[in-house]
Amino acid sequence: MASIQSEANRNHYAALAANAGKLTSPQAIIDYNDTHWTALTGEPGGVDYIEVDAGGVPAMWIVPKSADEQRVLLYAHGGGFVGGSIYTHRKLVGHLAKAVGCRALLYDYPLAHRAKHPAQLNAAMTALNWLTDRTGQGFDTRHIALAGDSCGAVLTYGVLQRLRAEGRPLPAATLVISGWFDMALTGASYETNRDKDPAFAKAAVDWLATNFIGDGDRLDPEVSALYADLSGFPPVFLQAGGDETLVDESRMFAERARLAGVETRLDVFEGMLHSFQMMAGKAPEADDAIGRFASWVRPRLGLPGVNDKATRDKAAGDRAA
Repeated sequence: MASIQSEANRNHYAALAANAGKLTSPQAIIDYNDTHWTALTGEPGGVDYIEVDAGGVPAMWIVPKSADEQRVLLYAHGGGFVGGSIYTHRKLVGHLAKAVGCRALLYDYPLAHRAKHPAQLNAAMTALNWLTDRTGQGFDTRHIALAGDSCGAVLTYGVLQRLRAEGRPLPAATLVISGWFDMALTGASYETNRDKDPAFAKAAVDWLATNFIGDGDRLDPEVSALYADLSGFPPVFLQAGGDETLVDESRMFAERARLAGVETRLDVFEGMLHSFQMMAGKAPEADDAIGRFASWVRPRLGLPGVNDKATRDKAAGDRAA
């Protein structure tokens, strides 16, 4: 049964849908998310935030106290390419980096009203190159885990495809929250969860896809990872909410990944909506999800393991403090 605290996420999306007609400009959407989406997440504490220029891409180092300095999460924030930023997501990524015990680089990219695909993927590659280039930060790609939520999955798997095409080493692992994998919108959950998800009706997601790629091919693997060749890609841990209309995209992607020989884990959280992990530090479901990510990814990054329950108990203590 969903916690009382988790209702904040459902209320956020209900309010977003109710206000959609009033958000008549790109800036109005950005401002709404900056104010209301950001407020869902609790401060993780013990985390420093340092804004940087990642080769021309605005980014933010997220540095937990005593974090391993040789491992890093490269995080692509969500927002449907109409909102979201390094500021809306800094606390979520702070919780994740703190649980994992390493630094994270959270990067920005042009929103779709400023530039269409592939501008966003180009920015993601620039951030990755800055992170790995010896004249930049010099991180070993094999000590990096890619992570992202919602439309961040587009950039995460776009980066993997480009790295493979260039014959470069691939990151150690991938973490995806409520991934947007299919611009063709073929998932049955657009119908089966239509009455449970107040924000992501099929028509709304269809508009987001058009806004992002214009009249581009919706089956292009760089925008719809569901149709990509996934062979040889790193292990992936997918999380999704059981009540969100996009949940079947994670299920379909998980099946495609397994068939391609990719080590795959999918956790569906019943009663939860899209990107519910944004409630980290305030809702137990979000803290549980973050703890699961940390326990799974740490050994893949070569870090000592952690216990899910210990992580959840610490998060509960942080909330109570």
